[in-house]
Amino acid sequence: MWFEFIKTEIPEVILIETKVYGDERGFFMETYRQDEFVAHGITNVFTQDNFSKSKKWVLRGFHFQKKNTQAKLVRVSHGAVLDFAIDIRKRSPTYGKYIIEYLSTENKRQLFVPQWFAHGFLTLEEGTEFIYKCDNLYDPMSEGGINYLDTELNIDWEQIQKKYDIQELIINEKDRILPSLKDFYKDNPF
Repeated sequence: MWFEFIKTEIPEVILIETKVYGDERGFFMETYRQDEFVAHGITNVFTQDNFSKSKKWVLRGFHFQKKNTQAKLVRVSHGAVLDFAIDIRKRSPTYGKYIIEYLSTENKRQLFVPQWFAHGFLTLEEGTEFIYKCDNLYDPMSEGGINYLDTELNIDWEQIQKKYDIQELIINEKDRILPSLKDFYKDNPF
């Protein structure tokens, strides 16, 4: 067994602890093994890998695709992030709830974010490298998102900024003007 699969407060979002084997040369770990993932209910076939590098305190998100929805398996190869998964399934008992997980080079954790969830991350170190697998191809005509400042999400940005000594979030204009969860609800296909 190379992985430990840990259910979060939203059971479909799964934290994955990876076994790491190290010695004086460095370390080795598997980051994905289909048989173990399938045995733990993650049957998605991943079709695209993405890689991003960001400055410290960059917030990317909260994104999803309205059609050609994407499940994601995310991890950090360098640096650290707070990773967010927000349930946007209308009929879900956890609708509007979110999971925040700390992923870093040191803890080597991964997070499985199912389809029909908005996803985003906040970088906590300079030059953070973020890698993720998707089970559907990127479709620019299907982009969607939820505004990070939406009060309905009830994310305590002030507490996060204090805890991680964040001076100022770096957010692109496209993410600043995303709709609220309430505004998205009327057009929500999920």
